[in-house]
Order: sequence, then structure tokens, then C-alpha cells
Amino acid sequence: MISDPVGDMLTRIRNAALAHKKTLELPSSKLKVAVAKLLVKEGYLVSVDESATEHGPVLKLELTYEGKEPILTGIRRVSKPGLRWYVNKKKIPAVMGGAGVAIISTPSGVMSGKDARKLGVGGELLCEIW
Repeated sequence: MISDPVGDMLTRIRNAALAHKKTLELPSSKLKVAVAKLLVKEGYLVSVDESATEHGPVLKLELTYEGKEPILTGIRRVSKPGLRWYVNKKKIPAVMGGAGVAIISTPSGVMSGKDARKLGVGGELLCEIW
């Protein structure tokens, strides 16, 4: 059993990008779908498809490439099951000087750090992507 499903998802995405894979499949959940849709909005993924199989729901992700290199160059999981990391609206980090994206789980849903700052909400800092 996986103790950190979001961490597993991010690791699979990182490994697929390093291996220059175009698509990947992983078990689906509401939080994973929300994070994946945010990655599509930010341009790191081309598409997200959710389908049902005999083993449960599956999430199919398609990575974005610029030429032969993936757009996604790094992912860092911040909040972990053993140490949750919460930030208020004033302490939301700017990832790579604004070139990256902080993904935050707020009471208003999963959103980027930029959107959370605009709405004036804080929450759990899930990960940083650049």
C-alpha cells in the first residue's frame, strides 16, 4: 500500500520526464486529478484522461515536450505524511524566482501559489514544480 499517493504521482511524472516518455498511467484519486489538471493549466502536461479499469480508476497523463526535452525539469515534494507543511497567504513561496509553480491545497481547492495569493488564502504546500 502506498503511504504517500501524491508523492508517488510526482515521482512517476519525474521518472517519465527523465526517461523521455510521452505518456504514463497511474492510479487515480480526486486529489491526483486536481493536481494533474493544474499541471495542464500551467503547461507541464498536455492532457489528463481518467478511465475505469477492472482494477479501479486510472489516470493517463501526457507530458509536454519542447523539441526533445520535457518542459518539466524538476519536482520537489514539500508537505509529506510525516511532516505537513502549511503556509499562510503571506508566506507562499515564489518557486525559482517565479519561473516555477507552487501547488497548494486550500479550503477553496487545489490551486497554484499565484492564484492562492490573488484570492488571499493559504493552505498545505503540496509541492514545487519548475
